[in-house]
Amino acid sequence: MKHNTPIRVMVADDHTIVRTGITAVLQLCEDLEVVAEAGDGLEAVEVAARTHPDVILMDITMPVMDGPTAAKLICENAPKTKVLFLTSHKDEIMIQQALSAGAAGYLLKEVEAHELTAAIHAVYNGELVLAPKAAQVLMQHASQHGKPPLGSDLSKREHDVLRLLAKGCNNRQIAQVLELSQGTIKLHVSNILTKLRVTSRTEAVAIAMKSNLLTE
Repeated sequence: MKHNTPIRVMVADDHTIVRTGITAVLQLCEDLEVVAEAGDGLEAVEVAARTHPDVILMDITMPVMDGPTAAKLICENAPKTKVLFLTSHKDEIMIQQALSAGAAGYLLKEVEAHELTAAIHAVYNGELVLAPKAAQVLMQHASQHGKPPLGSDLSKREHDVLRLLAKGCNNRQIAQVLELSQGTIKLHVSNILTKLRVTSRTEAVAIAMKSNLLTE
């Protein structure tokens, strides 16, 4: 999708050569603009506050402040900024920490250049992006032997809310679409997280996508 103005991207990684390589890839896409770089998590928070990027590509393990901590602060201070993790880590704890921090996506550094640029466009447009290996790890964690399939106990209204969450809607927007109060939507979201055995909306959407819970 073309944009009238370029999507403003910040690259946060403690390896200079990685930042340089990512920047070179992004510069080939005319509707992406790298507006800032950061070499550690704390610097990422500070630079993001000054430059207001649309999307931040962030490594998960960085000095001074790690990626999830930085992402949480950025998401709290600038909700419109999307954090997309780009890392080599694919273990359960790292993925959960990243998504619980409010990240809009989790990619592995083995990703192809065209997949990376497509992911930036996707999270900018409110979509969730999750590497297949990361999604599989989440599914394995969420599944518990001997229990009903995940999501089988969601009510029709909870399915409605979950589909709107997957479209990037916030509580206010969901309340408007479903003609319910924001308090009611908040309760539905809480129930969804509990039933899917996750701690964040991003994780819930990831599980829902992997388990085909978003079909009508």
